[in-house]
This record gives sequence, structure tokens and C-alpha cells, in this order.
Amino acid sequence: MIRINVTLATSLLLIMFVSACSGTRSATDRPQAVPSAEWTSIHTPEWYDPALYDTISVLTWNLEHFTDDHDSPYISHPRENNPDSNLVRRRELAMEALRIIDADIVVFQEVESSAFITSLAGDFLEEMGYQLFTGRESDTWYMNVVIMSRIPLGMLYSYANIYTYRDDNSLQHHTNNRLVSVDVLVRPGYHFLLTGVHLKAGRSETDRNWRVGQLNLLRDHYAQVLAMNPEARILLTGDLNIMNDHPEYHHALGQGTAVEFVDPLGDVDSFTHPADNPTRQLDYVLPNVNMNRDLVPGSKQILTPFDPVTMDFISDHLPVIARFVTTP
Repeated sequence: MIRINVTLATSLLLIMFVSACSGTRSATDRPQAVPSAEWTSIHTPEWYDPALYDTISVLTWNLEHFTDDHDSPYISHPRENNPDSNLVRRRELAMEALRIIDADIVVFQEVESSAFITSLAGDFLEEMGYQLFTGRESDTWYMNVVIMSRIPLGMLYSYANIYTYRDDNSLQHHTNNRLVSVDVLVRPGYHFLLTGVHLKAGRSETDRNWRVGQLNLLRDHYAQVLAMNPEARILLTGDLNIMNDHPEYHHALGQGTAVEFVDPLGDVDSFTHPADNPTRQLDYVLPNVNMNRDLVPGSKQILTPFDPVTMDFISDHLPVIARFVTTP
């Protein structure tokens, strides 16, 4: 039986408490920033001009066993120890696709490290303005979530050391490094919490419970963020390994709860896997209800910058993008 942790009551109580403490402050008086956006110690970097970003685009892409040429002494797996020879061409094509797509923020899954993505961006994307690369890599595994950004970033949140539900007899934490959140600091008055995930794959009950445990962890974090600031914008992205007819999908959206997300393509076929003949959706860009108000209509898309055979050669997943307005 899938165990879904319901935090709605707690979230509502916290939100009621925060609202009660705010006195007569109007909605426009409430802080609309993620926590680190209000730190006076954080300064806008000299390379960034917020006037250029009245809209921003966020892309998610699982690049499928995307490793570098170096054998890490800390990771033992054939794909990392002896990478496939076709990876050289896959890297070139992936970078060419990213040049075509031209997203402001890219959330990668199944890449070896942020150092690797930094190196590739330096070789192939140097003039495109990507300045920041971050994630929380596994100490023993080669598939990680990495975020690449032109937009200043604030606090990074890692869930790697937290144990979550696996089944009635066990817990797990060794894939929770594949959940990463970061504050995105677009401009004064426009900030959001971005989460990149690569949830557990598989169709067994244990796999489903594993994913629900990971989603419960994220939803607890989001409930805390929204309790502190009911206007907070949150964007959940990545390979959820969930199809939209699964219970986990509806749990992720949380329709009717205090932590509610929207799937802008939820009412149409928006398949992302396999790349050469997509028949199911595994990859998502999900804004919460606050951030969904900023979604540019029609901007959430499944992208195919190349023909199906080439896209499948790069990765078995297709990239997904959405664009958001950042100005009043």
C-alpha cells in the first residue's frame, strides 16, 4: 500500500498563525521573496542585469548516463569507469541543442557532476552567459542533478542526508541527493524556489512508495516555505518517473491542499519518453499556484530541436521548457 503523508492540516494551521500575526497588513505588504532574497549580505553580481529578464525560461532535461572521460576513484560502475565512445558526439549534440533552446536556467538529471557541466559550458556555451552551476552530487554514484543558470542564485537546499520512507520495513536516503532546491533571485520583488529532481525509477510498490517518500519530503519543505510566506513562488522540475495517471502524480500536484501545483500540459498528451517515439510523460515543469500566475500562455513545451533519431541518440528523454513573466 502506498503511504502518503498528509501535511495539509499542519500547513493550514501554520498559515493561519502567520496570517494572524500579520495584523492589518495587506496582501501587497506581505514579503514575496524566498528567504535568502532578503539577506543584506547578498549582492547582485556585476555580470547580471535584471532589466534583461522581464521573462525567464526554465528547462529540464534528463541526459541519460551523461558522464565525463575521467574515471573517478570513488565511483565503481562500468558506465563511469569506461564511458561509451559515443558520448563524445552525444555531448556535442546536447550542447548544440542547448544553444538552440537558449534557456535561462537548465535543470539536468543523470549528469556526472557540476564540474563536468561547467567544463562543457566553457567549451561549447561560453558566450551564452551561464555563470552558475550547482548541485549536491552523490559520493558513490555518477547520476546527479545539476542546475546551470544565467540568473543569480541564493541558498541551496540539499535533502541528501534525510531518511525517507521506502517500505514498511526500511527507509532510504541514498537517492535523496537527487532532490535539490535553490532560491532564484531574478530581481527585487521577484524570486522563487526552484527544485530539480530525479525521483526513483521503477514500477514496483516499493518504488512507488520510495517516490512518495521523496515527494512527502519536498512537500514538507514547501509547506514550511508557504507558512512563512503564503505568496511564495515554487517551481518543481525534473524527471519524476511518474505518469499522469499514477497516484504519485496527483500527490505531487496536491490539488485542493495548501501545497498545490499545476501541470500546464496536464490535459493534453505531452509525452517525453522514449525520445524517438514518446508514449509516456516522465518529465515535468510544475509551478505552484502562485508561480502559475506568471506562466506565459503556451510557453510550456516538449522540445525537439533535432529529428527523433538524433534526439534519442542524445538521450532517451526529451527536454521540457516553460517561460515566466517576472515584471508586474
